[in-house]
Amino acid sequence: MSRSTAPRVDPEAVRATLRVAGLRARHSLSQNFLADPDVLDAILAEADPPAGGRVLEIGPGLGLLTAGLLAAGADVTAVELDRGLAAFLRERFDGVETLRLIEGDALDQDLVHLVDPPYDVVANLPYHITSPILHDLLGAPPRPTRLVLMVQREVAERIAAAPGKMSYLSVFAQYHARVRIAFTVPAAAFEPEPAVESAVIVVEPYAADDRLDPDTEDELWRLVQAAFRERRKMIHNVLSRQLPVDAGRVAAALATAGIDPDRRPQTLAVGEWLALRAALGPIGPDGRGRRVAS
Repeated sequence: MSRSTAPRVDPEAVRATLRVAGLRARHSLSQNFLADPDVLDAILAEADPPAGGRVLEIGPGLGLLTAGLLAAGADVTAVELDRGLAAFLRERFDGVETLRLIEGDALDQDLVHLVDPPYDVVANLPYHITSPILHDLLGAPPRPTRLVLMVQREVAERIAAAPGKMSYLSVFAQYHARVRIAFTVPAAAFEPEPAVESAVIVVEPYAADDRLDPDTEDELWRLVQAAFRERRKMIHNVLSRQLPVDAGRVAAALATAGIDPDRRPQTLAVGEWLALRAALGPIGPDGRGRRVAS
Protein backbone atom coordinates (compact mmCIF):
# COMPACT_ATOMS: atom_id res chain seq x y z
CA MET A 1 0.00 0.00 0.00
CA SER A 2 1.19 3.54 -0.64
CA ARG A 3 2.65 5.82 1.98
CA SER A 4 -0.16 8.32 1.37
CA THR A 5 -2.79 5.86 2.60
CA ALA A 6 -0.96 4.81 5.77
CA PRO A 7 -1.73 6.60 9.04
CA ARG A 8 1.01 8.96 10.22
CA VAL A 9 2.26 9.08 13.76
CA ASP A 10 5.13 10.27 15.96
CA PRO A 11 5.97 9.94 19.69
CA GLU A 12 4.25 13.20 20.66
CA ALA A 13 1.10 12.19 18.79
CA VAL A 14 1.08 8.87 20.66
CA ARG A 15 1.51 10.61 24.00
CA ALA A 16 -1.24 13.08 23.14
CA THR A 17 -3.60 10.31 22.05
CA LEU A 18 -3.04 8.43 25.30
CA ARG A 19 -3.60 11.59 27.38
CA VAL A 20 -6.83 12.52 25.61
CA ALA A 21 -8.14 8.95 25.96
CA GLY A 22 -7.15 8.78 29.62
CA LEU A 23 -4.80 5.89 28.90
CA ARG A 24 -1.17 5.10 29.65
CA ALA A 25 1.35 2.52 28.61
CA ARG A 26 1.16 -0.34 31.10
CA HIS A 27 4.50 -1.89 31.94
CA SER A 28 2.75 -4.98 33.33
CA LEU A 29 1.41 -5.69 29.82
CA SER A 30 4.70 -4.82 28.08
CA GLN A 31 2.96 -1.98 26.23
CA ASN A 32 5.18 0.02 23.89
CA PHE A 33 3.27 1.78 21.13
CA LEU A 34 4.69 2.04 17.63
CA ALA A 35 5.53 5.69 16.92
CA ASP A 36 7.54 5.63 13.71
CA PRO A 37 5.70 6.07 10.39
CA ASP A 38 8.51 4.48 8.36
CA VAL A 39 8.36 1.31 10.46
CA LEU A 40 4.58 1.33 10.17
CA ASP A 41 4.85 1.58 6.38
CA ALA A 42 7.40 -1.24 6.31
CA ILE A 43 5.19 -3.57 8.36
CA LEU A 44 2.19 -2.83 6.15
CA ALA A 45 4.32 -3.49 3.06
CA GLU A 46 5.34 -6.89 4.44
CA ALA A 47 1.75 -7.72 5.40
CA ASP A 48 0.41 -6.51 2.03
CA PRO A 49 -3.12 -7.85 2.57
CA PRO A 50 -5.26 -8.31 -0.54
CA ALA A 51 -8.55 -6.47 -0.75
CA GLY A 52 -11.08 -8.63 1.06
CA GLY A 53 -8.36 -10.77 2.65
CA ARG A 54 -8.84 -11.86 6.24
CA VAL A 55 -6.30 -10.77 8.85
CA LEU A 56 -6.02 -11.72 12.52
CA GLU A 57 -4.32 -8.91 14.44
CA ILE A 58 -3.05 -9.62 17.95
CA GLY A 59 -2.51 -6.59 20.18
CA PRO A 60 -3.84 -3.72 18.02
CA GLY A 61 -3.00 -1.11 20.68
CA LEU A 62 -3.98 2.32 19.40
CA GLY A 63 -5.05 0.89 16.06
CA LEU A 64 -2.29 2.24 13.82
CA LEU A 65 -1.65 -1.05 12.03
CA THR A 66 -5.36 -1.77 12.19
CA ALA A 67 -6.13 1.43 10.29
CA GLY A 68 -3.52 0.61 7.66
CA LEU A 69 -4.84 -2.91 7.18
CA LEU A 70 -8.41 -1.64 6.89
CA ALA A 71 -7.31 1.05 4.41
CA ALA A 72 -5.81 -1.72 2.26
CA GLY A 73 -9.23 -3.38 2.15
CA ALA A 74 -8.62 -6.21 4.60
CA ASP A 75 -11.25 -7.70 6.91
CA VAL A 76 -9.60 -7.50 10.33
CA THR A 77 -10.29 -9.47 13.50
CA ALA A 78 -8.34 -7.82 16.33
CA VAL A 79 -7.74 -9.24 19.81
CA GLU A 80 -6.97 -6.66 22.51
CA LEU A 81 -6.37 -7.50 26.16
CA ASP A 82 -6.39 -3.98 27.64
CA ARG A 83 -9.94 -2.87 28.50
CA GLY A 84 -9.15 0.83 28.06
CA LEU A 85 -7.57 0.29 24.65
CA ALA A 86 -10.47 -1.91 23.58
CA ALA A 87 -12.89 0.90 24.44
CA PHE A 88 -10.70 3.38 22.55
CA LEU A 89 -10.66 1.13 19.48
CA ARG A 90 -14.42 0.65 19.55
CA GLU A 91 -14.85 4.43 19.50
CA ARG A 92 -12.13 5.03 16.92
CA PHE A 93 -13.51 2.47 14.48
CA ASP A 94 -17.19 2.87 15.26
CA GLY A 95 -19.23 1.88 12.22
CA VAL A 96 -16.36 0.12 10.42
CA GLU A 97 -17.98 -3.13 9.32
CA THR A 98 -14.74 -4.78 8.23
CA LEU A 99 -13.34 -4.77 11.78
CA ARG A 100 -14.30 -7.27 14.47
CA LEU A 101 -12.82 -6.47 17.89
CA ILE A 102 -12.42 -9.17 20.52
CA GLU A 103 -11.64 -7.96 24.03
CA GLY A 104 -9.62 -10.59 25.88
CA ASP A 105 -6.31 -12.35 26.30
CA ALA A 106 -4.98 -13.85 23.06
CA LEU A 107 -3.58 -16.73 25.12
CA ASP A 108 -7.13 -17.66 26.12
CA GLN A 109 -8.47 -17.64 22.55
CA ASP A 110 -8.76 -20.49 20.09
CA LEU A 111 -6.72 -18.40 17.67
CA VAL A 112 -6.78 -20.68 14.65
CA HIS A 113 -10.58 -20.73 14.71
CA LEU A 114 -11.21 -17.00 15.19
CA VAL A 115 -10.97 -16.31 11.45
CA ASP A 116 -12.05 -18.51 8.56
CA PRO A 117 -9.13 -19.68 6.41
CA PRO A 118 -7.31 -18.56 4.44
CA TYR A 119 -6.10 -15.82 6.76
CA ASP A 120 -2.93 -13.94 7.67
CA VAL A 121 -1.67 -12.79 11.06
CA VAL A 122 -0.18 -9.41 11.94
CA ALA A 123 0.94 -8.82 15.50
CA ASN A 124 3.18 -6.83 17.81
CA LEU A 125 3.97 -9.49 20.39
CA PRO A 126 5.45 -8.92 23.85
CA TYR A 127 8.43 -11.13 24.63
CA HIS A 128 6.65 -13.33 27.18
CA ILE A 129 3.85 -14.45 24.84
CA THR A 130 5.79 -14.91 21.59
CA SER A 131 6.50 -18.62 22.08
CA PRO A 132 2.99 -19.67 23.21
CA ILE A 133 1.37 -17.63 20.42
CA LEU A 134 3.61 -19.29 17.81
CA HIS A 135 2.74 -22.70 19.25
CA ASP A 136 -0.98 -21.89 19.10
CA LEU A 137 -0.83 -20.61 15.51
CA LEU A 138 1.55 -23.21 14.04
CA GLY A 139 0.86 -26.25 16.18
CA ALA A 140 -2.56 -27.12 14.80
CA PRO A 141 -4.65 -26.40 11.69
CA PRO A 142 -6.08 -24.36 10.19
CA ARG A 143 -2.73 -22.55 10.16
CA PRO A 144 -2.45 -19.01 8.82
CA THR A 145 -1.09 -18.49 5.33
CA ARG A 146 1.43 -15.91 6.53
CA LEU A 147 2.48 -14.25 9.79
CA VAL A 148 4.12 -10.84 10.07
CA LEU A 149 5.24 -10.44 13.66
CA MET A 150 7.00 -7.69 15.57
CA VAL A 151 8.96 -9.34 18.37
CA GLN A 152 11.99 -8.65 20.52
CA ARG A 153 15.11 -8.78 18.32
CA GLU A 154 16.72 -11.48 20.45
CA VAL A 155 13.61 -13.64 20.07
CA ALA A 156 13.50 -13.05 16.31
CA GLU A 157 17.11 -14.17 16.02
CA ARG A 158 16.33 -17.26 18.09
CA ILE A 159 13.35 -18.20 15.90
CA ALA A 160 15.31 -17.72 12.66
CA ALA A 161 18.58 -19.18 13.98
CA ALA A 162 20.84 -21.32 11.83
CA PRO A 163 22.34 -24.62 13.04
CA GLY A 164 24.88 -23.81 15.71
CA LYS A 165 22.48 -21.50 17.53
CA MET A 166 19.30 -23.54 17.35
CA SER A 167 16.84 -23.87 20.23
CA TYR A 168 13.65 -25.81 20.72
CA LEU A 169 11.72 -22.75 19.49
CA SER A 170 13.73 -22.44 16.27
CA VAL A 171 13.37 -26.16 15.51
CA PHE A 172 9.62 -25.95 16.12
CA ALA A 173 9.13 -22.83 14.00
CA GLN A 174 11.37 -23.97 11.15
CA TYR A 175 9.76 -27.42 11.04
CA HIS A 176 6.41 -25.74 10.44
CA ALA A 177 7.41 -22.75 8.31
CA ARG A 178 9.91 -20.71 6.36
CA VAL A 179 11.15 -17.95 8.65
CA ARG A 180 13.05 -14.78 7.83
CA ILE A 181 13.88 -11.58 9.64
CA ALA A 182 12.50 -8.78 7.47
CA PHE A 183 14.11 -5.86 9.32
CA THR A 184 15.13 -4.67 12.75
CA VAL A 185 13.37 -1.90 14.64
CA PRO A 186 15.20 0.49 17.02
CA ALA A 187 13.84 1.17 20.48
CA ALA A 188 13.30 4.81 19.45
CA ALA A 189 10.49 3.67 17.15
CA PHE A 190 8.26 3.13 20.20
CA GLU A 191 6.62 5.27 22.84
CA PRO A 192 7.70 4.69 25.53
CA GLU A 193 11.04 3.32 24.38
CA PRO A 194 11.65 -0.28 25.46
CA ALA A 195 15.01 -1.38 26.79
CA VAL A 196 15.64 -3.63 23.78
CA GLU A 197 15.50 -3.53 19.99
CA SER A 198 12.75 -5.31 18.08
CA ALA A 199 12.54 -7.04 14.72
CA VAL A 200 9.84 -7.96 12.26
CA ILE A 201 9.81 -11.60 11.20
CA VAL A 202 7.85 -13.16 8.36
CA VAL A 203 6.67 -16.72 8.93
CA GLU A 204 5.20 -18.70 6.02
CA PRO A 205 3.82 -22.13 7.05
CA TYR A 206 4.47 -25.11 4.80
CA ALA A 207 1.69 -27.05 3.12
CA ALA A 208 -0.18 -29.52 5.33
CA ASP A 209 1.00 -32.52 3.29
CA ASP A 210 4.60 -31.77 4.22
CA ARG A 211 3.95 -32.64 7.88
CA LEU A 212 4.31 -35.76 9.96
CA ASP A 213 1.17 -37.41 11.25
CA PRO A 214 0.20 -36.18 14.77
CA ASP A 215 1.54 -39.20 16.69
CA THR A 216 4.86 -39.15 14.87
CA GLU A 217 5.13 -35.39 15.35
CA ASP A 218 4.58 -35.85 19.09
CA GLU A 219 7.51 -38.27 19.09
CA LEU A 220 9.63 -35.66 17.29
CA TRP A 221 8.90 -33.01 19.93
CA ARG A 222 9.62 -35.42 22.77
CA LEU A 223 13.00 -36.07 21.19
CA VAL A 224 13.81 -32.40 20.58
CA GLN A 225 12.63 -31.31 24.03
CA ALA A 226 14.70 -34.01 25.69
CA ALA A 227 17.82 -32.95 23.80
CA PHE A 228 17.44 -29.26 24.62
CA ARG A 229 17.27 -29.89 28.34
CA GLU A 230 21.06 -29.97 28.03
CA ARG A 231 21.66 -28.11 24.78
CA ARG A 232 25.42 -27.65 25.30
CA LYS A 233 26.15 -31.29 26.09
CA MET A 234 27.02 -34.01 23.57
CA ILE A 235 23.83 -35.31 22.00
CA HIS A 236 24.59 -38.98 22.61
CA ASN A 237 25.02 -38.39 26.35
CA VAL A 238 22.01 -36.08 26.60
CA LEU A 239 19.58 -38.46 24.90
CA SER A 240 20.86 -41.44 26.86
CA ARG A 241 20.12 -39.55 30.06
CA GLN A 242 16.91 -37.79 29.08
CA LEU A 243 15.04 -40.51 27.13
CA PRO A 244 13.91 -43.99 28.24
CA VAL A 245 16.22 -45.42 25.57
CA ASP A 246 19.48 -47.25 26.21
CA ALA A 247 22.79 -45.77 25.07
CA GLY A 248 23.37 -48.44 22.44
CA ARG A 249 20.10 -47.69 20.70
CA VAL A 250 20.87 -43.96 20.78
CA ALA A 251 24.31 -44.60 19.25
CA ALA A 252 22.85 -46.77 16.48
CA ALA A 253 20.18 -44.15 15.64
CA LEU A 254 22.77 -41.38 15.47
CA ALA A 255 24.93 -43.48 13.16
CA THR A 256 21.96 -44.27 10.90
CA ALA A 257 21.05 -40.58 10.73
CA GLY A 258 24.66 -39.62 9.99
CA ILE A 259 25.00 -37.48 13.11
CA ASP A 260 28.28 -37.38 15.06
CA PRO A 261 27.46 -38.41 18.66
CA ASP A 262 29.74 -35.65 19.98
CA ARG A 263 27.68 -32.85 18.42
CA ARG A 264 25.57 -30.54 20.56
CA PRO A 265 21.78 -30.33 20.10
CA GLN A 266 22.00 -26.67 19.09
CA THR A 267 24.00 -27.63 15.97
CA LEU A 268 21.35 -29.90 14.43
CA ALA A 269 19.18 -28.69 11.55
CA VAL A 270 15.48 -29.58 11.28
CA GLY A 271 16.18 -32.26 8.66
CA GLU A 272 18.65 -33.96 11.01
CA TRP A 273 16.07 -34.06 13.80
CA LEU A 274 13.62 -35.69 11.41
CA ALA A 275 16.22 -38.25 10.33
CA LEU A 276 17.14 -38.98 13.97
CA ARG A 277 13.51 -39.48 14.98
CA ALA A 278 13.00 -41.90 12.10
CA ALA A 279 16.15 -43.83 13.02
CA LEU A 280 15.33 -43.94 16.72
CA GLY A 281 11.76 -45.15 16.29
CA PRO A 282 9.12 -45.08 19.05
CA ILE A 283 10.46 -43.70 22.31
CA GLY A 284 7.94 -45.25 24.67
CA PRO A 285 6.75 -43.97 28.08
CA ASP A 286 8.99 -41.31 29.57
CA GLY A 287 7.79 -40.23 32.97
CA ARG A 288 9.93 -37.10 32.98
CA GLY A 289 7.43 -34.90 31.18
CA ARG A 290 9.48 -31.74 31.69
CA ARG A 291 9.27 -29.07 29.03
CA VAL A 292 12.34 -27.08 28.07
CA ALA A 293 12.35 -23.33 27.91
CA SER A 294 11.89 -21.97 24.42
